[in-house]
Amino acid sequence: MATIKDVANEAEVSVATVSRVLNNVGYVNEETRKRVEKAISKLNYKPNAVARSLFKKQSKTIALIVPDIKNPFFPEIARAIEDVMSREEYTLILCNSDEKVEKEKKYLEVMKQKYVDGVIIVTSTLTPKYIEENGTPIVALDRPIGNDIPSISVNNYEGARQAVQYLKSIGCNKIAHIRGPENIINADERFNGYMAEVGQEPWFNEDYIVTGNFNVVETTEVTKKLLDKHPDIDGIFAGNDYMAVGVIKAAVELGLRVPADLSVIGFDGIQLCQLTSPEITTIAQPIYEMGHKAAELLLELIEGRPVDKMHQEFAVKLIERQSTRIME
Repeated sequence: MATIKDVANEAEVSVATVSRVLNNVGYVNEETRKRVEKAISKLNYKPNAVARSLFKKQSKTIALIVPDIKNPFFPEIARAIEDVMSREEYTLILCNSDEKVEKEKKYLEVMKQKYVDGVIIVTSTLTPKYIEENGTPIVALDRPIGNDIPSISVNNYEGARQAVQYLKSIGCNKIAHIRGPENIINADERFNGYMAEVGQEPWFNEDYIVTGNFNVVETTEVTKKLLDKHPDIDGIFAGNDYMAVGVIKAAVELGLRVPADLSVIGFDGIQLCQLTSPEITTIAQPIYEMGHKAAELLLELIEGRPVDKMHQEFAVKLIERQSTRIME
């Protein structure tokens, strides 16, 4: 593999001259520049990305930090981000934080040391002050962090209300909620939306709320216990689609028919909802558009361009499928 010194020898110039040509800094006369470019082509020289990032304090790399890569929502949104960044010749690094603040802080510190140009992060643990002091351009995705940190999200509260209103409209009389982890902003907002619709209902029972922690295996188990204890439940709003899959698995294991005995609605709109049997009714986020916008927003920050809108909230959409009954 050719080195920068090999290029310099081939072009009969100094290593410093080759470096100026590669980085397009300083003066190099046209004839010398052409000799260097010809030598680079002849030797098929590839500049060392690490060395260039140290020199420029830039790396043409961004990071995406997500809480759980097993949740299909995050790979789908990562695809959109990668599409945008790839066109701009950026490389995407994917990091899994497990909702642990120590891992998130470690990732951010490592990214700073490696001159990663910017970060898109899904977090409920980091404070605005910590992020601002880090100094790396950051966009919050799915979960807003603070007024001064640009963010992309949806109206989780209204989406949850729409989900419960829909279950009521198709005749569900006892509606339970499988919520995400407490103190996770989108899980709390969806829980609050559910409560706004059922909190004053005469049939409402706080036992109708259980935590699935956005985990399909855990959701399956807590749902079986819930339905064993309250067999009168005929509708379930799961806090995300991944948990809705667990709800359906639990129903099948208990011998319940979905949707004849139990209607199920999720939240997110991941493609997996179209592959289950039955296919899952959901409150869909515009996942690709959100990832696309987050990437564009991060590029604006990296390039120092003014940000017109610091916080963008997308609308959600009800998509009816087979997991909810059809009113006759």
